[in-house]
Amino acid sequence: MRIWVAQINTTVGDFVGNRRRILDAYQKAADGGADVVIFPEMAVTGYPPMDLLERSSFIEANLNTLDSILRHVTGPAMVLGYVQPHQESGGKGLYNAAAVLHEQAIRGIHQKVLLPTYDVFDEGRHFDPGPSPQVIRLPFGTLGVTICEDIWNDKDVWTRAPYGPNPIDGLVVQGADVIVNLSASPFVEKKLGTRLDLAGRIAKKHQIPFVYANLVGGNDGIVFDGESFAVTADARLLHLGKAFGEDLFGIDTGHEPSRSETRRWNELIRAGDDSRIIEALCLGIRDFFSKLGIKSAVVGLSGGIDSAVTLCLAARALGSERVRALSMPSRYSSPETRQDASRLAENLGVRFDEVPIDTILDDFTEGLNPALNADPRGITRENLQARIRGTLLMALSNDTGALVLNTGNKSELAVGYCTLYGDMVGGLAVIGDLSKERVYRVARELNREGEVIPRTTLDRAPSAELAPDQKDEDSLPPYPVLDPIVNAYVEDGLDGDAIADRGFDARVVSSVLDLIGANEFKRRQAPPPIKVTPKAFGAGRRLPIVQKFKEPVE
Repeated sequence: MRIWVAQINTTVGDFVGNRRRILDAYQKAADGGADVVIFPEMAVTGYPPMDLLERSSFIEANLNTLDSILRHVTGPAMVLGYVQPHQESGGKGLYNAAAVLHEQAIRGIHQKVLLPTYDVFDEGRHFDPGPSPQVIRLPFGTLGVTICEDIWNDKDVWTRAPYGPNPIDGLVVQGADVIVNLSASPFVEKKLGTRLDLAGRIAKKHQIPFVYANLVGGNDGIVFDGESFAVTADARLLHLGKAFGEDLFGIDTGHEPSRSETRRWNELIRAGDDSRIIEALCLGIRDFFSKLGIKSAVVGLSGGIDSAVTLCLAARALGSERVRALSMPSRYSSPETRQDASRLAENLGVRFDEVPIDTILDDFTEGLNPALNADPRGITRENLQARIRGTLLMALSNDTGALVLNTGNKSELAVGYCTLYGDMVGGLAVIGDLSKERVYRVARELNREGEVIPRTTLDRAPSAELAPDQKDEDSLPPYPVLDPIVNAYVEDGLDGDAIADRGFDARVVSSVLDLIGANEFKRRQAPPPIKVTPKAFGAGRRLPIVQKFKEPVE
């Protein structure tokens, strides 16, 4: 069977644009001799549509688009993801479905059996689980169609989701010639290897070829990396699609991969994690802007590592001509950081403006004096500076239409080392899912082919520069201590004692976990981060603001 995979970049609710992408890819595959063309999960609607699924007009537009596409399916068959309403009582009335279209008719429909309701996924909120799947027979072969999570419950090879049936078993028993999977699987580190391992085990167990069509593109803070693939019945890789970009490729399920093909795909799989993180973040930025129709970005540039990395990623994603930097030094800003900010902007070719804030700070201080019976001091004075900068950035955004990109990292956001309505302003948190130590690694990767971020920025001890001789470590544990604790708690889900058992001081662990719990109210007001780790702050992590649970650490 000649199967083509159309790895396309869809936008939620853009039925006209999605239809155009689907039909363009279909025609190219037809011209290439395809028997079947497979698209990613919910390609008609875009993914994830969230509560748009509660709008009857959204469902109707999805059905109208499917009907319009169907009229053009006059060559190869098409396997297309969409939303299927149903009238069965007692449920939610919708299936996450895949229609097999051929000769202007629907030859079969698969309703997704396993519905993920964890992390960023909330499909149980909107969809009913489908019945046991049936193979779909076509003139050139028999398809076993699955959708994303349907393949993640093969209990003999995977134990993460020990619930419900295993859809693949039934499809194989019914005589499927190939298992195809329509997916919208977000990027996280090392996810490609996990997918390939799972697919290979399934193929080898059932002695059946496996073809995987994954979504590509950024939607909100979720990045889909693409990297669709096909494996042989004996678990050898036939083809690996492009990472972080649209792709269209064909495979023959009877083809035997050559050694050179296998070697080339294996080299791609082993690509460095930091370079892939950069690609994911750039795709997330690019699609956030393009899909919302935003033309330009502005970054508050301090001379520190976080804003430096954010500016570099923005310039790489959007082009230097669409990005500008605003430096807002105070009397506490060192000459070195001011110089680094200017040098970085020059290296990148972005517009650079400097607006000192001392006069504004003095005016705020004088204005607050009568209410406070004194000049604001300590954290109040520090936060005033951050909020002045946030106000200036938003004023520039209002005047130019440029979106403010937030520059905070995951470590700061975890423990609340950030200022509401100050350095937390912005429409998108570019590095909000990177620990501080990871920010430095990404910075070094950005500099790998030549110094863009000044060396002094990487070598200098981190500081908010809101008070004389201030350093981050005056308020926080050193980042080599803080970051592993945050990662263990947030990403690995360990409790306090288990974290302390890794060799960390119990008092430090307790203090960090208390800070994480106490700052949920800040994170609820933070811009969405671009998710690149297994557990990011935002939609995939839901904890109450008002609660009194204290993680015990002994």
